[in-house]
Amino acid sequence: MLVQLADDGLGLPLRVPVLVARGKRSGPTFGMTSALHGNEINGIPVIHRLFDKLDVQKLRGTIVALVVANVPGYMRHQRGFSEGSHSGIDLNHLMPGRKDGSAAEVYAYRLVRTFLPSFDYLVDLHTASLGRVNSLYIRADMKHEKTSRMAYLMRPQIIVHNPANDHTLRGTAMGREIPSITVEIGNPSRFQPEFIRRTLGGLRALLAEASMLPKRAFAPGLEPLICERSSWMYTDRGGLLEVFPQVTDLVEEGELIARLVDVFGDVVREYRAPEKGVIIGKSVDPVAQTGARIVHLGVPAAADRGFVKRVEIDFVAPTKRKDENENDKDEESA
Repeated sequence: MLVQLADDGLGLPLRVPVLVARGKRSGPTFGMTSALHGNEINGIPVIHRLFDKLDVQKLRGTIVALVVANVPGYMRHQRGFSEGSHSGIDLNHLMPGRKDGSAAEVYAYRLVRTFLPSFDYLVDLHTASLGRVNSLYIRADMKHEKTSRMAYLMRPQIIVHNPANDHTLRGTAMGREIPSITVEIGNPSRFQPEFIRRTLGGLRALLAEASMLPKRAFAPGLEPLICERSSWMYTDRGGLLEVFPQVTDLVEEGELIARLVDVFGDVVREYRAPEKGVIIGKSVDPVAQTGARIVHLGVPAAADRGFVKRVEIDFVAPTKRKDENENDKDEESA
């Protein structure tokens, strides 16, 4: 269905595409959002495939998915919300919006007011921004009992302990006591079958954990690396940037991370890891002005940090049917 949140410049309805699955039995409402940044689209096929395989006869409760949360940004193939001549407005820094604010603030306000009150859980699906690449990682408050379990059960490559900012969708939901996590699914403006498949499996595991789907239906993936904090490294000069490590690589303190040269090929700067960590994301755009991002460096959590490190999981995967294996092969070749 399409839910109107605002009007465009022609006075035509600006509507968000929403998928809803209501189970045969009552239960929680599980919310998910994709493309809150318009060019971050890996979450869209995750939602499609979840709903395509869903058996509502076995579902307890309701799943609500905003397939494209930022419609203007999506239509323009861009991250930000379009507001008149301004196209770089980040909806995820405006939450919960304002009833009588700018176009972007009103859109954010109506999105929050329309959907969040009914949610018992929220998973916000994102990717890296243009010019960067990401691992499959999750931002969550790892000292919060429910969100730490949600993050761990999703089984990403990396989890970053990150209490939510009040002006993000996740932060707004957490402020309303709705357990919420942000899932970063790789790279912008493209589909990545392996990350899509892993995220889909993680969502099914969360639904099983919430007793919305049978627990015997799904199995966990590999153990994620949990980071107690993370930060970006930035350039202090401009030029052409080459970043050496790949996402998920472990780096040592002092290890060469990147080199910056000027347009004549002369080395301007070399950047080294300030401490031991893991590469969560990195820049892949060589043209770098002063203050450009280099790498997103995560610091693995110490054993005594009080974060959830293990979650006992008592459900296993069923044997795949022949046609399901063939479908997986088709997805890999797509």
